[in-house]
Amino acid sequence: MQDTTPTTEAGFDLDPAEIRVLGVLIEKSFITPDAYPLSINAITTGCNQLTAREPVMSLSEAEVQDAVDRLIARRLVSKRDQQSARVAKYEHLVRLRHSLPPAEQAVLAILLLRGAQTAGELRQRCERLHRFDDVAAVDAVLEHLAEKYPPLVAELPRAPGTKETRHVHLLGGDAAVQEMAEAQSVGTAGGGRGRIGELEDEVRRLREELEALRGAFAEFRKQFD
Repeated sequence: MQDTTPTTEAGFDLDPAEIRVLGVLIEKSFITPDAYPLSINAITTGCNQLTAREPVMSLSEAEVQDAVDRLIARRLVSKRDQQSARVAKYEHLVRLRHSLPPAEQAVLAILLLRGAQTAGELRQRCERLHRFDDVAAVDAVLEHLAEKYPPLVAELPRAPGTKETRHVHLLGGDAAVQEMAEAQSVGTAGGGRGRIGELEDEVRRLREELEALRGAFAEFRKQFD
């Protein structure tokens, strides 16, 4: 059987920590703009969230700092110098490096944070970052990201028994794409998730919103400590 797994063309090979850090920086620039750019502590908290993260990770601040330093070397992140800041803060450069408008940044962030997803899932999960009127609008963004050079996203081969195509980011290189394709095959072997899965997604979304509010409040309090 011919291997139809998409492959990267030129150049992305971010490791899991770098992917998570970059996804967090893009996400938080949307949902907590008043606390952005982010300190290493805030980035670490975002990386290790228990909701809206697939897989859940447990990175130390040292591991996050190392990932940030590597992303700076790749010119995907920069350190923001702020006279009033007592600690170093960092921001992503994806918008500048790859000319991505907000809608495309939002889709890429959710793919970085949650792995392979359908256009419908992306529309729902992007709600707090960017509102899409319909799935067709998400499809248009995915198509544009796939046409970048090098491409930033691709379609996975449709798994047996599924009706919708899932999409993946390509920033982790060929091995990461292959891993996501294999995970999809394993995940679909047991059938769909149904209503229980939808409810689980809703609970995760509510928990994510609560964590974001707590994080924003914590950053706000630091200004007066």
